[in-house]
Amino acid sequence: MNSELTLRGRIVTATMDLPDGVVTVDGGLVTFAGPAPDFPGVLPEKGPGGQIFVPGLVDLHCHGAYGSDFSEGDLDGASRAARYLHSRGTTTLLASVVTGTQPDLIRNLGMLKELAEQGLVAGSHLEGPFLSRQQCGAHDPDLLINPDPALVTELLEAAGPSLVSMTLAAELPGTSDLVDQLSALGIVPSLGHTAAEHMTAAAFLERAAAGLRSAADSHGRIRPTVTHLFNAMPPLHHRSPGPVSASLSAARAGMAVVELIGDGVHLAPETVKLVFDLVGADNIALVTDAMAATGLEDGQYRLGSLSVTVSGGVARVDGTGAIAGGTATLLDVVRATVAAGVPLQDAVTSASAVPASVLGLSTKAGDLRPGMPADIVILGQDLQLAGVLRRGEWVHEAG
Repeated sequence: MNSELTLRGRIVTATMDLPDGVVTVDGGLVTFAGPAPDFPGVLPEKGPGGQIFVPGLVDLHCHGAYGSDFSEGDLDGASRAARYLHSRGTTTLLASVVTGTQPDLIRNLGMLKELAEQGLVAGSHLEGPFLSRQQCGAHDPDLLINPDPALVTELLEAAGPSLVSMTLAAELPGTSDLVDQLSALGIVPSLGHTAAEHMTAAAFLERAAAGLRSAADSHGRIRPTVTHLFNAMPPLHHRSPGPVSASLSAARAGMAVVELIGDGVHLAPETVKLVFDLVGADNIALVTDAMAATGLEDGQYRLGSLSVTVSGGVARVDGTGAIAGGTATLLDVVRATVAAGVPLQDAVTSASAVPASVLGLSTKAGDLRPGMPADIVILGQDLQLAGVLRRGEWVHEAG
């Protein structure tokens, strides 16, 4: 571990954008982050090419990387995927599990519990099986079911405290009771893969927000999320606004956080920019929905039980053509979001501080403040990766 390290350059976080700043690290923690003139020690020279320092990125929705799927139940493969993502700037992530059979879901959540105990992931996100068949996306429709209390009990037992979030379709029978159960435990209900009407979706988000606020003392998780807004839900229509309008309204009111897969594939750049303009960076979490092909070349892969072909970096389910997750890293998403016209500070906020707050980890991730773990991404002026520190240790150094 680096006992002492001093970095000088531009610092960009949710709360500051300093053209000339200093970050110091000692014992794996940030010990100073602020304007260079306020630094009490000897000022180092600025880094080569005018480096930019941002907090380690936080991904709420990620299914795997580097050839491994978090739904395979393979601890070694899941470890490799997590470590690869760390090295690309995503220093904190939820491991997302797709719809599967009951034994597979229990196995996968148990494996991810172990991965969380090792500190490689911040926990798990269960995306399914309580989803809409009409909006199944890259989930096996034959495995989708209504909320089942007995199955939920088994899933919670398998995951233990590592389960952080669960995606649900608001319109399914039993969803309201499950929202109450999850939020009381501090597990974030996430609206997604849904065909719900506006009022049903709005009631889901309001109920989830109220439940999380009541349980916030023990977990610090106070806002529900919307799983990849626009994707796997009906499009916004002027006579049938559906879940998109309910989600935007809830986010604009600060009651929910909407996920955006701003990779240039799942959403048009203009759509990403529009949502930032409408609801603000503080109510958006940039995510990847990354799958096993992330970091690798085009070819054949799997996402849960489904076969996937990746061509030109775009993953699609064989047979249906549905987009099957992403192949971009979260830093790629940040770059694409900036290219869409979103200011760098806003993109960084939505890829660090906001998702960290959803996890209840605002004192441990998503910012550069004295006393916080030293998760730092070092970028060049072109936002290309130049280095990554995770908990004060180099996990990527530019050659």
